[in-house]
Amino acid sequence: MTFQRARSEEQREIRRRAILDTATAMLDEMPVAEVSLNELSRRVGLAKSNVLRYFETREAVLLELLNRFVQEWLAALKDELATGIDRRDSPAERAGRLAEILSRSLADRPVLCNLFGAQGSVLEQNVSIEVATRHKRTSLEGLATATDLVLQHVPEFGDGAQAYCLQVLVLAGALSAYVPPPPSILAVYQADPSLATVPGTLHDALRLSVSMTTMGVLPRT
Repeated sequence: MTFQRARSEEQREIRRRAILDTATAMLDEMPVAEVSLNELSRRVGLAKSNVLRYFETREAVLLELLNRFVQEWLAALKDELATGIDRRDSPAERAGRLAEILSRSLADRPVLCNLFGAQGSVLEQNVSIEVATRHKRTSLEGLATATDLVLQHVPEFGDGAQAYCLQVLVLAGALSAYVPPPPSILAVYQADPSLATVPGTLHDALRLSVSMTTMGVLPRT
């Protein structure tokens, strides 16, 4: 793919989307740590200096993608919760369904989980205050949306709903670094199953952790 010089706002937006779409395709092939600005520039058909006109760093590109993926996830989650939770059920039953839907929905988006895991330690380390501020505002908007969705179906969470949502996202990011394990660790587990302490799939690991967190937030009766 090659581009002529962008002369209009529409052309600049097309180029910006092309950079983001190319980075998205790279994340389907490789972990976050291996996405480089040089390779991104090569694949999108632009000089590195031209890519930097749209995004100040590699981390800025990935933060933008994180925001995009969160919005896509929240839109899908809204429908999944609406069809998956019966408001006539007891609080414990609704909370259990919430935990299952959240864990499955996040496990189906391993790239999103990987970006969550890299957010604080990598992605926020090499961006300007302007980019970081914009990202944090967008993140808080997403957290507020997730909190509202949870409260619609399990209002019993009350003031703990926002902390619950944040905890679930932290769990998704942390667990994605361990599950699935790399081939060397998988070989160790196969040789000695007693050494395996984390479930073998991201869904199973999230279901266990999110369920425990969910039951901890639900008020005792």
